[in-house]
Amino acid sequence: MAEVDDKLKDYEIRKEGEAEILLHKRNAVFYNPVQVHNRDMSIAVLRTFIAKRKEEHEALVDKRNTSHGKDKLSEISCQNGEDASTGQQDEMELNKAEVQIDDLSKEATKPPWKVTRELKPPLVLEALAATGLRSLRYAREVEGLGKIVALDNDKASVEDCKRNIKFNGASTTSKVETYLVDARIHMLMHPKEFDVVDLDPYGSPSIFLDSAVQAVADGGLLMCTATDMAVLCGANGEVCYSKYGSFPTKGKYCHEMALRILLASIESHANRYKRYIVPVLSVFMDFYIRVFVRVFTSASEIKNTPLKLSYIYQCVGCDSFHLQCLARTVPKKNNGVKHAPAFGPVVPQECSDCGKKFNVGGPIWSAPIHDQDWVVSTLTGVKSMKDRYPAYDKITSVLTTVSEELDDIPLFFSLHNIAGTVKCTSPSLVMFRSAVLNAGYRISSTHVNPLGVKSDAPWDVIWDIMRCWVKNHPIKEQARDSPGTVILSKSPKLETFPEQLLPSANLGQRRRNDSFQTQSGTGARRSEQAGRSRANTSLCWALMPSTLP
Repeated sequence: MAEVDDKLKDYEIRKEGEAEILLHKRNAVFYNPVQVHNRDMSIAVLRTFIAKRKEEHEALVDKRNTSHGKDKLSEISCQNGEDASTGQQDEMELNKAEVQIDDLSKEATKPPWKVTRELKPPLVLEALAATGLRSLRYAREVEGLGKIVALDNDKASVEDCKRNIKFNGASTTSKVETYLVDARIHMLMHPKEFDVVDLDPYGSPSIFLDSAVQAVADGGLLMCTATDMAVLCGANGEVCYSKYGSFPTKGKYCHEMALRILLASIESHANRYKRYIVPVLSVFMDFYIRVFVRVFTSASEIKNTPLKLSYIYQCVGCDSFHLQCLARTVPKKNNGVKHAPAFGPVVPQECSDCGKKFNVGGPIWSAPIHDQDWVVSTLTGVKSMKDRYPAYDKITSVLTTVSEELDDIPLFFSLHNIAGTVKCTSPSLVMFRSAVLNAGYRISSTHVNPLGVKSDAPWDVIWDIMRCWVKNHPIKEQARDSPGTVILSKSPKLETFPEQLLPSANLGQRRRNDSFQTQSGTGARRSEQAGRSRANTSLCWALMPSTLP
């Protein structure tokens, strides 16, 4: 016992989840305790992947068994029909054929592919293992996993990883293997071999993406982290383009744009090998982004990639932005479609809201970045195993917000930012949300920014809401050429909201306005003023707390 204590005197034991590692006091091998959020989220998604993979396999087996049974039934029916046509089938033989068909129907429910189609435990590859803590947690906490391969090209890291594998006992020594090798070479030498590939580099993952998309099996899961947020968020646009193939624009949505740039880059690498990705979860947490995508092979499906990518036009004066898709589909005579360049541009030379120019960025991934079914399943699984997640509070808050996002709306805007553009106090998020909903549009928050707003409302509706807000909350006079002044100088075009969404006290005034507008002898100018007054009054009522549902 004294000998063991003597060997461990230079180490300290760190526990995370169910795994323990020996960390040398000199801290020669990289270890970041803050990444517990990352590791917990990865374990949660990995558990969902194993469950979904099993469901998909069972569904595929059932489909094949049903098809196989139908073919056999058809074959026997045809044979019986031929016998009957020759007049050689008597009543006893007919009864016998019916019994055969019944027996075959029962056998068709039993999987005839049980041996050849047995689902094997998923193989996992961690490309940059360091201490091996992530692989150890996978081995000890995730049930149903097969072999886990932990790689690193640093000799000290591999020695640490081997030591930690032994320290965690038989449950890990039988599952986890570690090698001193360049992860890129190892992945290239094992194409489509691993069901799960985990990339968690310190910095950019760009140099690993090409080999990673080749190493993932069909339907497998690629988990990828990027920590070079300054590059992805627009501080060095030229560096971002050289690494990811996209040029970022600056805006409050920059962290979501970083997610979409990374997804577009992974898709680009996958397309070179007739493969494509399906994002199941994409999150921004702490100081990094993390994406979880499934990888499939299909030469026909990759033709739809341009439909999932867009350029972004960001106004330099106000917060408005617009997306320009790369392609469009054109119907063909045989009920098929062909792909053609998209019509554009979607914006004029100058912003229609404030009159300023646009910056152009992209291309970025403009398709959904989450699969809501996966998100809900993952969240449910996390809540059912609360005690097994050290970062339970963090990951449940992120997953809950993600589950409420509008997944078909790319990017978002900040409520404080648009209020800053017109130099007014910001309306509360509840009031703003009510106004957008009453106007007939959808709205949600975003996990990326607590003040972020996703909505399918066009920008003229957003600015109309702000115009009416400013009317009830006057501001100081601003410079004539400022974006806010130009925006507020325009009259609202938003129509009145439905009467059932407005206070009853306001209905009398609205009816008086209507009768005033229809009186004979009123000029066109007075009618226009009355209509404008109704729109302003209705919108302002929508911004008041008393109208909230």
